[in-house]
Parts: sequence; structure tokens; C-alpha cells
Amino acid sequence: MALVLLVLAVTSSSSAWAQVDRIVPIKGPTVIGKITEIKRDSVTLESSSGKQTFTIDRIGTLIFDAEPPQLTSGRRAAVEGNYEQAAQDLSGIDFSKAMRDFVKADALFYVARTEAALALAGRGDITEATRKMRGFAGANQQSIHFYSAAKIMGDLAVAEGKYDDAVKFYTFLANAPVPELKIEAEYLGGVAKLKQGNAAEADASFTKVIGANVQSELGAQLQTLAKTGKAVALAKQNKGSEAVALVDSLITELNPDNSAIAAQVYNAQGASLEAIGDNEGAVLAYLHTHLMFSGQSGPHAEALSRLIELWPKVGNPERANEARQELQQRYPGWKK
Repeated sequence: MALVLLVLAVTSSSSAWAQVDRIVPIKGPTVIGKITEIKRDSVTLESSSGKQTFTIDRIGTLIFDAEPPQLTSGRRAAVEGNYEQAAQDLSGIDFSKAMRDFVKADALFYVARTEAALALAGRGDITEATRKMRGFAGANQQSIHFYSAAKIMGDLAVAEGKYDDAVKFYTFLANAPVPELKIEAEYLGGVAKLKQGNAAEADASFTKVIGANVQSELGAQLQTLAKTGKAVALAKQNKGSEAVALVDSLITELNPDNSAIAAQVYNAQGASLEAIGDNEGAVLAYLHTHLMFSGQSGPHAEALSRLIELWPKVGNPERANEARQELQQRYPGWKK
């Protein structure tokens, strides 16, 4: 009888955790169990060792038991930045089939994220991408992807020239219980204000980010990006010499392997040199982005648009035509 009870106990325990979900943390090993609760700030997972709650700053991705294989591969492609492949994979998901609410919400987010990324790169429809992401966020306000969705909606609003809307979306990040998201909200708000033409307000936002007390690698990267934004803001306030000095200090510390930051630094250098009338130097700066960091679609498109304007000023109008052709071919829907 004791043996029978032991077998039943083991069988019962195994059945309870037969559903295998995974939390892939930013650092550390993957954690396996059953995801029982998802909120915008945390995820709870239960396993044979007990209940664990992971805050959003610790979570890389979630992988669900019995999720469609197209979601698994599409999510991976999106995380890696391969959005063309992600779109192809995710298009194969059959949403008419029964699936857990957690799985469906995750799939809908990655579909919307992928469409938004392609649209922001000039290879999709901004309006449709905005509609899809707003639909996701409205229906899934407790999703772990809520803050990412808010940021993406802000980015899409900037692309449409709706800068006040963008700042409102970015403000959601400021409500997150993560210091890095709070300063990212300030940084992104500064970017929106800069594009809107409010250089002084943008400068103030970037200055707040630069002075924030953060100790993480992500925080340091945001502060570097804020310095590039501040340089452009200074240039637009006719403070070209200050802008050049700031960018020079960034280039001294630049890690060229971080292409996302490097592209922004060289674009900021281009804007700073334009502000002091050094068009040849500005061309060289934008060429750095064009030739070395073309994988960064936003900064690359920006660099091409500036080269279109600058090449004639340095006596090479034919190069302007080449830049225009590449901009139209690679980013057909791009708007400055």
C-alpha cells in the first residue's frame, strides 16, 4: 500500500508540472515551470521548487508550452532584429486555433512589433502598424510587453510627426518600476521634442538623462545616447562649437562594435559640423554612418538624407543623386 501511495504521489507531482513554460532571464539559466500570472511589471512561475516572481528588468523572453512553432521561430527572429524573417514566420500562425491567452497575447505582440519595425525602417505602412500596436496595447494592458508597446507607439507617432502623442506614449515608461525605463522615457521624450523643433526643451531632457544616477550598462548607454541628442540640440541652438566638443569626447570613448550608438554619434558629429559651416567634415561624418553602420536603419536613413543635402554644397551633386536613389530603394516609406 505504501508503495502504491508513493507512486501516486510522484505521478500527481509530475502531472502538475507537465506544462513546461520557460522564462529566459537576461542573466542566468532558463527557469522552467508553469507561468501562472503575467502583469506588466512581473511574471509568476510555479514549479516543483515553489513559486517565483520575476520582475521585468530580469526577463529576456518567455517561451510557452505547446506554443505554435511559428511563434517560437518568429519571436527569435524579431529579438535578433531579423524582421523580414520574423514577418514570414509569424504569418504562419493560425489564430483561429485554440491557444492559451498568454500565448495568443505574446503572438499578437510580436506580430505588431515586427510590422512596426518594418514600417519604421520604411518598409511598411506606419498607419497600419500603429493600428495594430494600439489594438494590442488596449486589449493587453497587463502584458509583460506593455512598456515595449508604449515605446513602439511613441516611435510610430514620431515617424508620423505626431510629437505630442509620442511624448504621451513615452510617459508610460516613466511609470515603470525600473530606473532605466524612467530615464529612457526622458531620453525618448527629448528625441521627440528635438524632431518637433523644440531644441531647448530637448536639451533639458537630455541633460536630465545625463545627470541621472544609474549604475547599469543600459543606463550608461542611454546616457551616451542622450549626449548625442544634446549635441544635436546644441547645434540647432547655434552652439556648434559646444556641440563639436561634446561629440569629440564621445568619439574618444566610442566602442565601434556597438553600432547602434556609433551610428548616432557620427550623425551627431555631422549635425555639429554642419552647425559651424564645416560641410566637408559633416559629409565625412555621415559617410561613417553610411559606410560602416548601414545596418542601423533609422540613423542610416538620416545620414543618407543629410548627404543628399550636403553633397551639392561640396561640389558633388552626382553623389547626392546616388544617396537619394539608395534612400528611396532601401527606405521607400521613410520620413524625416
